[in-house]
Amino acid sequence: MPALTRATKTLLATVTVGLCLSLLVFPGVASADDILDGNTQNSGSEQRAETDGDGTVAVAVGGVKFDRSKNGGGGSAGALTSSTSWSPPPCWYAPKYSPEELQKTLEPIWEAESTGYEWDAEQREKYNAKDEEKGFNKDKTGKGYWWDSYVNKSYPPGWEKCNKGPFWVDTGDAPPADIENAVTPEVLAELAYAEIRVPGTEVTLAPADATKVNLPTWAWLNGAEFKPVSVTASVEAIGIEATATAEPVSLQIKPGTPDAETYPASGVCEITDGRIGAPYEKGKADSTPPCGVKYLRSSGDGTFPLQATVTWAIHWTGTGGAGGDLPDGAFGATQDVVVQEIQAINR
Repeated sequence: MPALTRATKTLLATVTVGLCLSLLVFPGVASADDILDGNTQNSGSEQRAETDGDGTVAVAVGGVKFDRSKNGGGGSAGALTSSTSWSPPPCWYAPKYSPEELQKTLEPIWEAESTGYEWDAEQREKYNAKDEEKGFNKDKTGKGYWWDSYVNKSYPPGWEKCNKGPFWVDTGDAPPADIENAVTPEVLAELAYAEIRVPGTEVTLAPADATKVNLPTWAWLNGAEFKPVSVTASVEAIGIEATATAEPVSLQIKPGTPDAETYPASGVCEITDGRIGAPYEKGKADSTPPCGVKYLRSSGDGTFPLQATVTWAIHWTGTGGAGGDLPDGAFGATQDVVVQEIQAINR
């Protein structure tokens, strides 16, 4: 077996520490992966979590608390897809251990010599483990935390860059300047973005059951459902938080066949007065809908797959007046549309 490099040993030790925490610090507690339904931003095994009826998720010291009580819901709700190549942080650093917790986590690993005697000896010296009173900064208990990495449980590209071992930060101090992805309000906003869920995008059509060739078909979305949604992420141990808010801005319609025209011609229906499209009203059969489609041929014995996608603008606010914009997100769905020939018109 080839010799391990220092970077590999660091990464191995970091992963091992995370895996051991759930067994040593929080025995018998369900992992966050079991409890954070759909949460893609927590490594799970190193955190204790509790859920409230309003959708709030509380994570143990360190980690991130997500308040999803103002999120979008419903069975057809889904996560946003960024309009750019942007993605949430693959890993980040935040408070994780008290001095006693770090000691209980590391000592069994050293005793098992899981990362080698030489490496373990260096680590014992690093954390001053031989000093019963000051080792692991026990003399600073309540005055700070040992920070360590948290990894997106999907392990996207870049997650392995958070390979530094635990480091101490006094309460009120910023983490060392050379630490990338240390948790900040902006990082929390990006993590909250990934937790946003928005309503499904099945549009209401008129005519409803089947539309007719060359007849304008009105399309709209339920205005009560399509309103801003938000998720707040916080790290209570250091008193920072951020809220990411998604607001619907437009609906794009793709008829599912080139033999069709959209209203407007671009197929993009802008949000007007908080409304996406307009419900059909009796007597407007010959009017041009603000949002809709006109099919130029029938669907025969089949259907056309109409695709409706809503674009959501994302902005965030955070501790200390921080804030800004994040890339737009989109969420869509496809529905089958029956288009029939007009057989006869009775007047």
